[in-house]
Amino acid sequence: MKIYYNTRCSKCRETLKLIESKGKSAEIVDYLNHPPTLETMQGIVKVLGIKPEELLRKKEPVFIEKYKGKILSDYEWLEVMIQNPQLIERPIVIDGNKAIIGRPPERVLDLL
Repeated sequence: MKIYYNTRCSKCRETLKLIESKGKSAEIVDYLNHPPTLETMQGIVKVLGIKPEELLRKKEPVFIEKYKGKILSDYEWLEVMIQNPQLIERPIVIDGNKAIIGRPPERVLDLL
């Protein structure tokens, strides 16, 4: 199990606590300091079953300033997230071929 994690995010901390409370462990991926590759991002959206644009944090200042109202291809949105990892919705929890976005954190229980 992997969790794409931001230490400053309360939802990330709550999600990790839920995982640990069920006796499970998760590899923590600090995606802000180690942005995912294009291949990793393609795998994430595939296992989530969503389009890249659906994984964007659209209320972040950098999104509003640079990307609001733009129409980009799936590939371009993935590149935007790789270049601006703060725009990746969090937390993302992946367990094999299943994944969730932990908003709300209780959604992780579907994986456990």
